[in-house]
Amino acid sequence: MNETKTCLSCGKPILGRSDKKFCDDQCRNSYNNQLNSDSTNYVRNINNILRKNRRILEELNIDGKTKLPKTKLLERGFNFNYFTSLLTTKSGKTYHFCYEHGYLPIENDWLILVIRDGERT
Repeated sequence: MNETKTCLSCGKPILGRSDKKFCDDQCRNSYNNQLNSDSTNYVRNINNILRKNRRILEELNIDGKTKLPKTKLLERGFNFNYFTSLLTTKSGKTYHFCYEHGYLPIENDWLILVIRDGERT
């Protein structure tokens, strides 16, 4: 008894190997893209926020170390909820980084912007 398998993407009959699931590469790609679209959109949105944060830090920190009010970042749309890493010093200060660009919150809603050593663009 020979059952005809159908493509998981378009539903057309599949010819060829018995373990094939798709009729061609386009259907395979389309199926997998649709399957992963929710998680892909979520990750894409977070990556966009991180890239925007990095770009803002880079634009405002021309000299490699800059002190400025937190409002300067907020005015440009910086999102303080998203960063790629934290660095806590021996003295207990915690730097937030978006890739190699970071900031240290200090008194009165001011920040010190920094670039990690050896990673200057």
